[in-house]
Amino acid sequence: MTTPNIPGSNPSSSGGAVPPGPAGVPTLPAQTQAAGGAPTVVVGTFPDYAQAQKAVDTLSDNKFPVERTAIIGTDLRLVENVLGRLTTARAALAGAASGAWFGLFIGLLFGLFSTSSWFGVILAGLLIGAAWGAVFGAIAHAATGGRRDFASRSSIQAGQYAVVTDAEVADQARSLLVQLNWQASGAQ
Repeated sequence: MTTPNIPGSNPSSSGGAVPPGPAGVPTLPAQTQAAGGAPTVVVGTFPDYAQAQKAVDTLSDNKFPVERTAIIGTDLRLVENVLGRLTTARAALAGAASGAWFGLFIGLLFGLFSTSSWFGVILAGLLIGAAWGAVFGAIAHAATGGRRDFASRSSIQAGQYAVVTDAEVADQARSLLVQLNWQASGAQ
């Protein structure tokens, strides 16, 4: 088996520190480079995504080559918001809702090729799907044995967002972002 030839990498110059994998020699985060091969530089950090997006939008409005930028979220954390208690009845209701959608889809397919009442076939598919969904939802919840009696929604959030750009155009990006901050502060 031969190692793949990746443009810009020289397998003989790796010094044996990191062996090549199936996709080539892995790089460490500090060595990360942009798609064009140029090293990237942080030109601004922001507490939320909306401000980082506004900074890139400002760069775009000023004819900056934004294809040479990226927004990188750092200090990632998983946030799970608990929505409420999950009972067997609520699990059955959720199962009935998802089963009803599936039954509606199957009913529509059968209804297209049916010679009988088109609406009746769709309604029957919806009701049968809801019934089976409720049964399977209740059984699935009961099978957990009470280990997870709550419903939740998970999201990944970043602590801050960095706007990075190629080193060649970093000074231009910084000066445009400084102008943005001066205008936002009301300075003349």
